[in-house]
Amino acid sequence: MLGLGFTALLRLAWLAATVPILVVSLPIRPVGFLHRMIMGFAARGKTMMNSSTQKFTVPQRYFLHFYWWSLALTTSLALSTWFYAYRKMVPLASESLSYSTVASHLIGGSHIFSSHKVSSTPMEHKYQVWRTVFVLLLMEVQVFRRLYETLNVFHYSPSARMHFLGYLTGLLYYTGAPLSLGISCASEALSYARDQIAEFIVKGRDRMPDLQIDWLELLKPLLYLGWCQWIGAVIFLWGWLHQLRCHAILGSLRENKGADEYVIPYGDWFRYVSCPHYLAEIIIYFGILVASGGSDITIWLLFMFVVSNLTFAAAETHRWYHHKFENYPKTRRAIIPFVY
Repeated sequence: MLGLGFTALLRLAWLAATVPILVVSLPIRPVGFLHRMIMGFAARGKTMMNSSTQKFTVPQRYFLHFYWWSLALTTSLALSTWFYAYRKMVPLASESLSYSTVASHLIGGSHIFSSHKVSSTPMEHKYQVWRTVFVLLLMEVQVFRRLYETLNVFHYSPSARMHFLGYLTGLLYYTGAPLSLGISCASEALSYARDQIAEFIVKGRDRMPDLQIDWLELLKPLLYLGWCQWIGAVIFLWGWLHQLRCHAILGSLRENKGADEYVIPYGDWFRYVSCPHYLAEIIIYFGILVASGGSDITIWLLFMFVVSNLTFAAAETHRWYHHKFENYPKTRRAIIPFVY
């Protein structure tokens, strides 16, 4: 019951965070004040031009806190879930499956909008646990790269700030994202780890069985996941590589530049949009959504928040570029090539 309650709380949180952003994005006059308020909280770096909010800001380099925390949380969830899957959820390939079960896992799981739900079999549950391990590993790769870039690629201006509420939102997001990916089996995985620790404390090291890890068996179940997981991984990698390249371009603009000097970025997807790194992030999370099987509404709500938040931020950044540079390329869109 506790797990179900926490899942409902996560879903409500993603909805509560997404709806205001969608509302302020609509061209309706009454939301103008709400738009300015959210923009004040969400603005950072070059888009933070309202001096009246400077006293409620923190350095933009505090992005580092997001990634250290998320890396620790994601690693803990991934390792505990992987350990649980390795000890309790194998083998996968050697067990017989009905045709319907095989078909379900080839496409990554039952559809979220299915009109009827069938209780999962032990075999289906095993696949669900290993899918969770898979998407948490994808998240781990993403967060680790973002941490590296914050330390070694980006050169934040001393004057670059972000609103304190935006900072808190970032911490909450990088807490909620890995929890949303692992929520389907996190409680049982953590319970298993807790029981193992308790047994170790009670029995002592000498009375505990030796823990022998077969590294091939540790990785093999991931190879038996459905095509949906590997298609999602390819989509993830496509966005991941482009974001890596776009961040390198943005990082190079700050090198040998004055503290508050900005230039127009060129290269890679900057040819088409003002914020290709945001577009790549959306693709990354779409890949994670596909790899998850698309059967958990919590991950859909996470993805909806990512899309709405980054689309809103891209529109503001695009507007800033046009005000800052008279020669800004007219053919560039904000985030979706040729469309928006």
